[in-house]
Amino acid sequence: MIADVSCWSLHARSQLTPGKTITLAQGVRRIVAGNAGMMTGPGTNTYLLGEREIAVVDPGPDDSRHLESILAAAGAPIRWVVVTHTHRDHSPLTAELARRSGAQVIGLPPPRDGRQDETFVPHRQPADAERLALGDCELIAIHTPGHASNCVCYFLERERLLITGDHVLEGVSPVILPPDGDMTAYLSSIDKLFAYDFEKIAPGHGDLMHQGKQVLEALRAHRLAREDKVLRSLARLREANLDALTPVVYDDVPADRHSWARLTLEAHLIKLARQAVVSEQNGIWQLRPSAGT
Repeated sequence: MIADVSCWSLHARSQLTPGKTITLAQGVRRIVAGNAGMMTGPGTNTYLLGEREIAVVDPGPDDSRHLESILAAAGAPIRWVVVTHTHRDHSPLTAELARRSGAQVIGLPPPRDGRQDETFVPHRQPADAERLALGDCELIAIHTPGHASNCVCYFLERERLLITGDHVLEGVSPVILPPDGDMTAYLSSIDKLFAYDFEKIAPGHGDLMHQGKQVLEALRAHRLAREDKVLRSLARLREANLDALTPVVYDDVPADRHSWARLTLEAHLIKLARQAVVSEQNGIWQLRPSAGT
């Protein structure tokens, strides 16, 4: 089951203890940062890849305790810091970790939307589908804009493991944050991932997910079902602003999460407006006369 900005499972919380190192596959380990919350679930997942030399994926928030956990768990020189995107729960620890370790920083620069970690400065920007040989592991960088424009997933081909940052999460769908976040791009990025032969998904928050292609199918179906509910709600209301439309479209989501749901609703509406299905004037949204429900 996929939910919008909703309940992270108690099982996931019990399995994801901050500071504890868990081996997921040969040369793949996970440490959870101590930043659990409504939007971060059990906390941000940091992945340690390799054995003789280490690549750290998503070092997480600027947290000295988490930094010491990463350094203690590494067991070998940290040569690379790799970032999936630059929201402030994923990349702020990069600068200090790179300073302490001398690691090369890999990722895409932060967009200028006011929601990013502006301290993030990569030494290397991965090209889409680029193979990154990082010691005894190899990653394929896959640009997956949508949640943010600089999102990159990383595929470990040998392990058939896809590291997704916030593009795919366990049990919940990520918030799409316009204007930098884009629903059209997000759905296209989901479709793009099907070309890769992964079996498991290692998300930015939550536990390891098996049957990864089925997870993607469910996520895509969930987003399209929500979009259909947007259209049906507009057909019933005739016209509405975002504040009026949010509790109708997200009547299955607790009200204290509606401020986040409103952002994803806006992303759906922007997509539908580009498709000439809905229109907006002075903040009021309605179906176009030719659009069906």
